[in-house]
Amino acid sequence: MRLPSAPAFWERRGILSWLLWPLSKIYGAIVAAKKALHDLGLVKGKPFDVPIIIVGNLRVGGTGKTPIVIALAERLRALGYRPGIISRGYGASHAHAHPVAVSSASDPSVVGDEPVLMAQRTGNQVPIWVCPARRKSIRALLKADPDVNVIISDDGLQHLDLIRWPAREGGRDLEIVVRDGRGEGNGFLLPAGPLREPVDRDRDLTLTTGASKNIPANSRYIADRPAFILEPELGIPYQLHQREASATLDSLLARFANGRITAVAAIGNPQRFFDSIKPHLPNLETRLTGIALPDHATFDAAFFNAIDAECILITEKDAVKCAEIQDERVWVVPMLLTLPQAVMDLIESILKRPDPY
Repeated sequence: MRLPSAPAFWERRGILSWLLWPLSKIYGAIVAAKKALHDLGLVKGKPFDVPIIIVGNLRVGGTGKTPIVIALAERLRALGYRPGIISRGYGASHAHAHPVAVSSASDPSVVGDEPVLMAQRTGNQVPIWVCPARRKSIRALLKADPDVNVIISDDGLQHLDLIRWPAREGGRDLEIVVRDGRGEGNGFLLPAGPLREPVDRDRDLTLTTGASKNIPANSRYIADRPAFILEPELGIPYQLHQREASATLDSLLARFANGRITAVAAIGNPQRFFDSIKPHLPNLETRLTGIALPDHATFDAAFFNAIDAECILITEKDAVKCAEIQDERVWVVPMLLTLPQAVMDLIESILKRPDPY
C-alpha cells in the first residue's frame, strides 16, 4: 500500500497555494466550529480515569512522532508509571471496526508499521492497541490491562473526543506538538497548505526533531509554548536477514566506500534519514543515493532486487515490513531519540496535578 506524498507547493506560497487559499478558509471555519462545539460542552465524551498524553503534529504526514512516543513510554516506565499506547494504525490495509492488540509479532499490514515498531522497541512491555476510534482503543486497553495509569496517544491532536478542556486545566491531559525541519510549510491550512489546524491553538509543549531553519536553535517558545529541539541519533546498524550481524555506521559505510550505497525510506520526511547518514560517509567521493517513498509504503524482494547497490540502508520502521526479505545487502539503521530531563520534568509536573473531577 503506497500513500500519496505531500505536494511540493505546500512548502511555499505560490500561485497554486493562493488559488486554493479560499478552500483553506472554509476548512478552517469547519475546524473552528468543531472546536467551539467541544469547548461549549455540546459534544464531549465521558472523561477517562487516567491521564492522556497526545503526541501529534499540526501538518499532514509524519514529523517524527514514533521515536518520541517510544522514548516517552520508556521514560515513564523508568519513573514508575505503567503507560499504554493507542494508535490509529496508519498504513494498515484493513480498517478495524474493533480495537486490536499489537505485539512485536503482529502483521504490520494488518495493524500498521509504527505500532509494530513500538512493540519491538519496548520489548512488548507496553500494551499497544490500534483502532481508528481512539476512545474504543482506550476502553479495550484499560479493560485488558487495568494497571495502566497513563495513556499515550500516537497522533490525535485533532481527535477532539480526547481533549477535555477542564481536565487539561487540572493536568489530566497533555498535548505535545511534534514538528520537523520543514516547520509549518507555507503556513496555510489544507488544501492550500499542509496544516490540519491553526498553529496558534493552545498546547502544552512543542518538540522539533532535528535542526529547523524555521526557528532559532536557542528558541525556548513557539506560539507561547515551551519548545525544545531534539537531535535524533543513529544507532548501530544490523543486517536485515541476520539481526545478530551488526556494525557501526562508520565501519559499515567504509566497507562499501568504493561501491554504491543506497538509502531507502518510506517515512514522513525521508530526507531527514538521508541527511543523517551523509556525515558518516568516509569521503567526498562516496556517493549516497536516496530513494524516497510515500509514508508507510511497502516493499517486496523485487523492489530490492532492482536496486543497483552493494549496500542498502533502511529505517527500522520500514524493516518491520520486510520480514520475508533475505537480501544480505540490506542493513537497518535505527533512529534513536532521547527526551531531555527538562521535558520529562514538565510532563511529570502536569501528570501530578490534582484530579479536577
